[in-house]
Amino acid sequence: MASAIVNRAGSRVIKSVSAALGARFYGKVATGTDIVSAAPNVSLQKARTWDEGLASKFSTTTLKDIFKDKKVVIFGLPGAYTGVCSNKHVPPYKENIDKFKAKGIDSVICVAINDPYTVNAWAEKLQAKDAIEFYGDFDGSFHKSLELVTDLSGALLGTRSERWSAYVVDGKIKALNVEEAPSDVKVSGAETILGQI
Repeated sequence: MASAIVNRAGSRVIKSVSAALGARFYGKVATGTDIVSAAPNVSLQKARTWDEGLASKFSTTTLKDIFKDKKVVIFGLPGAYTGVCSNKHVPPYKENIDKFKAKGIDSVICVAINDPYTVNAWAEKLQAKDAIEFYGDFDGSFHKSLELVTDLSGALLGTRSERWSAYVVDGKIKALNVEEAPSDVKVSGAETILGQI
């Protein structure tokens, strides 16, 4: 087993790679983790307009509702309207939606540490809402629970999501990919996760 220790914002994050299992471990989550149990009492906010939020009394969606009895591909990214996220990460998921559906995927989900109104406007600009479900993690509680956060204060973004993707079946992570740097889309892209389903 090879391990890489990365110093990030003063805290040590141990990333282990098991050659025999091909598993990568990031903080609290790894292949086999129940994503709902790893983030108890956490809900996400479906992308929507302010008026839709008001009409729904600012409802949220539980992780159980998102993952229970479903095959889901979920990917997290540092933020709406950022360059790599808009130009390199989201478009291939949109372009490959038919391939995901052909493999039995119920939902392809994008989540970012942003409010659901910003995520909604961004998803509409990308013309991706018909293919991908977008969610906001407005306070970062989902990503913090999974220990998939990074400090991007140097880019004036503050605490943000790592760039990652996962294939999740009935709440259990079957494949997990986390980029070494937030500017990379080497392992978290659509083609990689398609090959892991």
